[in-house]
Amino acid sequence: MYSNDDAAALYDLLNPWEPGTWPADTFYGELVMAADSVLDVGCGTGTMLHWAREQGHGGRLVGLDPDTAALARARRRADVEWVEGTAAAADRLGGGFELAVMTGHAFQFLATDEELRASLAGVHAALAPGGRFAFETRHPQARAWERWNPANGSDLTDHAGRALRVWHTVESVVDGVVTFTGTTADPDGTVLRVDRASLRFLTEPALDRLLAEAGFAVEARHGDWDGSPVSGTSRELITVARRVA
Repeated sequence: MYSNDDAAALYDLLNPWEPGTWPADTFYGELVMAADSVLDVGCGTGTMLHWAREQGHGGRLVGLDPDTAALARARRRADVEWVEGTAAAADRLGGGFELAVMTGHAFQFLATDEELRASLAGVHAALAPGGRFAFETRHPQARAWERWNPANGSDLTDHAGRALRVWHTVESVVDGVVTFTGTTADPDGTVLRVDRASLRFLTEPALDRLLAEAGFAVEARHGDWDGSPVSGTSRELITVARRVA
C-alpha cells in the first residue's frame, strides 16, 4: 500500500512550488509577499508559505488544512502557524488577515453550495475589513476533465526512489460536479492506492453570486495567469475578491 505520508510526499513531487517557473506560483507569490499577514486555506504541505519565509516575509503566515499527513510535512518549518481544519473553520483564527489564498484549484473541492457558503463565511470572518481573497477555479468551458484518463498518466520516481505510474479516471459529471479517482500503481499496473474526489466547476455568474452573498466584491478576474481577461477560450477563472461587508 501507498501510505498517506507517501501520498503527501508524492504531491510535492508532482506539484513543486516554483515562482519564476510556473505562472500560477508567480501570481500568488507576488500577492503573498506584498501582504503583511497571509492565510493559506488548503495549504497542503505548506510549500508556498515555506517559500515566503525563505524570501524574507516577516509577517504572520498561517496554513490551514484538514489533511494531517500534509500538515506533518508542512510543520517541518516551525516559523509558520499550522492549523488543522477546513475553510469553514477559518473564523477561529482570530481574524485580521490582509490576504487569504486558495491555490492549486483547492477551491473546487468545495463541491456543494452548503460547503461553498460555509467556507466563504469562514474566509470572510478571517479577513480584515478590505482584506482580499485570491483563488482560481478551472473554467467549465475548457472541460479539463476530458483529459483526466489513464492514457494521460505519468511515470515517475518518488521521494523514496520507487518507480510509479499515476493516472486519473472520471466516474461521473453531474450538474457541474466531476467525480474521479486518482490511482497510484507500480509500473506493471499493480495498484497501490486509489483516491476518490469530487470537484465543482462553477460558471462565472454562479461564482460571483456566491461571493456577493458572502460579502465579497470581485476586484479582479483573469482568464489566464498572464492577467488577460476571461474570454471564450479561457481555461481558468482567477479571482481576487475584496471583503466589503
